[in-house]
Amino acid sequence: MKIAVIGAGIIGITTAYELSCDGHEVTVLERCGAAAEEASFANAGIVAPGMPTRDRSHFFSRPAPIRLGWPIAPHELAWFWNWHRARRSDRAQVNRAQMQTLASYSQERLHQITADLKLDYERSDGLLLLLRTEQDSKMMQAGLQRLRETGREFKELSALEARKSEPALSPDTPFFGAIALVNAEVANCRQFALLLKNESQRRGVEFAFNTEVTHIESASGVTLTVAGDSNAYPFDAAVICAGANSARLLVRLGIKLALAALHGYSISAPIREPLNAPRSAVVDQRHQVAISRLGNRVRVSGLAELGGVPGHKRADALQTLYQALHDWFPGAAKLSGGVQEWKGARPTLPDGAPMLGASGIPGLWLNLGQGASGWAMSCGCARALADLMAGKAPEFDLNGLGIERLGR
Repeated sequence: MKIAVIGAGIIGITTAYELSCDGHEVTVLERCGAAAEEASFANAGIVAPGMPTRDRSHFFSRPAPIRLGWPIAPHELAWFWNWHRARRSDRAQVNRAQMQTLASYSQERLHQITADLKLDYERSDGLLLLLRTEQDSKMMQAGLQRLRETGREFKELSALEARKSEPALSPDTPFFGAIALVNAEVANCRQFALLLKNESQRRGVEFAFNTEVTHIESASGVTLTVAGDSNAYPFDAAVICAGANSARLLVRLGIKLALAALHGYSISAPIREPLNAPRSAVVDQRHQVAISRLGNRVRVSGLAELGGVPGHKRADALQTLYQALHDWFPGAAKLSGGVQEWKGARPTLPDGAPMLGASGIPGLWLNLGQGASGWAMSCGCARALADLMAGKAPEFDLNGLGIERLGR
């Protein structure tokens, strides 16, 4: 088939690659001037099959899982209310288990692609979840029990054991202990995306950058219209992987997705002294901030902000990242110059699960809404969607991840 993939982030590139492996003629259309320029650009890089979360009794616990920015639109407030309800619904636990299975499958597919193509990108093994107090440890127990039930491997460590695993942890910052996620890793999402883009081009995939799809028609296949071009481009099928832009494209087709852009932040800086830098990655569970080693750089990332001005970086948000770096790895990075400060949208549905599969409109398919887990789920979602489009059963259960859940 002749297939259009709309979006060249990590989701769109992995989708294009998998479709090309199945013998399709693929064209990727991207509104930016290069691949992986938005949500895939400077994320934490964490690939983890299971990430336990703290048990919070209500939103107003500190720190809040989502920060509200100003101005905030009515549809964002509606999204927030639906998110608040969804995380306490009967379906929430099923979603968490399903996404852990998806992330595990995706990691296996990532390793397979890396080995098959002999890709070389920044990566390291291991992840520590740092617990500042005994109370923090207690709040993690429900999440750890879910990991046990799904067979995920982890180790509960004392502070002394955690310092042996990450010797550069500051001796001046006391903490209670840590959780080591055995099969987790850190890998550079953008590097991988660019390498896979090049491999996809070698397979015949075409990339059209600075090309924004403005309209989709579904009649005898799929026809796309792009900004600044009066021509209509026909395809046998199209896959929407357009991140935050997906909802705008779909609403014109009668599909209303409550897709919100939760903005995350990161700072990336050159390592000043390798002995003072992390070996792989740690996550400050109380503040939900990750500190990752990416080659010769340290990246600190976190936060989830709903609302606000998309292009404006809040000083208090960035300060939270700088403070976390100082608390755990003082002196690790060169902060006097050359620091990259980034804010990016992570399009998320209220129930936190991705939207994967047929749209209900002939020829139009969806692979979107992975939120902060886009890197961790990308390779698995792409392979599963390619299987669906080929009429084959995917290797894991997709029940509840399709368009049908909008009717609940």
